[in-house]
Amino acid sequence: MSAERKREVSSSGAADRQPPRLLEPRAGALRRGFDTTQAWIFDLDNTLYPAECNLFAQVDHRMGAFIARYLGVPYAHARHLQKTYYRQFGTTLAGLMAVHKLDPAEFLAYVHDIDLSVVQEAPQLRAAIAALPGRRLIYTNGSHRHAERVAEKLGVLDLFEDICDIAACDYVPKPEANAFDRMIRRHGVAAETAAMFEDMPMNLAVPHDLGMTTVLVHSSYVDHPIQEQMKAWTELPDHIHHMTLDLAVFLSIAMVPSTGR
Repeated sequence: MSAERKREVSSSGAADRQPPRLLEPRAGALRRGFDTTQAWIFDLDNTLYPAECNLFAQVDHRMGAFIARYLGVPYAHARHLQKTYYRQFGTTLAGLMAVHKLDPAEFLAYVHDIDLSVVQEAPQLRAAIAALPGRRLIYTNGSHRHAERVAEKLGVLDLFEDICDIAACDYVPKPEANAFDRMIRRHGVAAETAAMFEDMPMNLAVPHDLGMTTVLVHSSYVDHPIQEQMKAWTELPDHIHHMTLDLAVFLSIAMVPSTGR
């Protein structure tokens, strides 16, 4: 492991617990760095903020509560539907719209009405993002207002050119190829000079195929089968060029000249 990677590992967790594994690409995999990156695109939930603050658990609970009320079913059944739709359609919202013809505005307003006191200002992340050359975008399956509130709480909102939310993509969610196509066209992104940062590995497959440099941000939040499958990984799949346990540290390292990253 390189000295830079060791620096990242050492910053990622408490010494008294076993840290998550920082996986490397397989031997012979195509390497992609950031020398030509002109657009830096970040997912929001469990990516820009650490999953350990457990913010998304509030959203997750409110989705179940909304479905229970909207469909008039017990909460346990609502949770079953919620996770089924999430896995089948890419987002719970997409499933509710397809199956139940839900108006998305009401759903998004309800599920993102959460307490942000658990999100702390992140000066190290701010400094790392501020140093990135070129454009910076937030691309989320959530709402614009949710992303705006969280980024403001982190102290990074003013560093981003724009927020591309689920409504801006006509409610077509990641990981759908059509969702990325809408984001790219809306913001005039040249995929071959863009980098995508995500906590969900399936959301990096299309960016990779489009020519982006892809970075998997480790998340301790588990609510999808792929996150359990990842525990058995010994190396990164080919559609993921990099993995990080600490986004701020990774971005700082990425900007160090002559790293070959």
